[in-house]
Amino acid sequence: MDLSSLMFPLLLVLLAVPLFLSARKQKRAVAEQQALLNSLEPGDRVMTTSGLYATVADVNDDDNTIDLEIADGVVTTWLRQAIREKVVADTETDAVVDDVDDVVDETVDAEPVQQESKK
Repeated sequence: MDLSSLMFPLLLVLLAVPLFLSARKQKRAVAEQQALLNSLEPGDRVMTTSGLYATVADVNDDDNTIDLEIADGVVTTWLRQAIREKVVADTETDAVVDDVDDVVDETVDAEPVQQESKK
């Protein structure tokens, strides 16, 4: 057998394997997204594909829509496919400063940064 007769099968395998693996990866991503959309319940914190953070207010199975509360008392209706991911609430970023004086005291107590003067 010469090299030219092996070239076509080798080329076919080198092109088919990455294509097959890519298709499997894409299929897995679609299945994961579908599982996420089916698991949404009222009260879940989500992010839409446009970057909007909201809380699920209601899930409508009939027409494939979902109601999201984007602010207190403001509920909008979205297609389920617009949900990108569930968001886990971060307690540090959700914390509210109760007393502004505490923040001021902390900044006053900090060591001042000395700057060199240019002469």
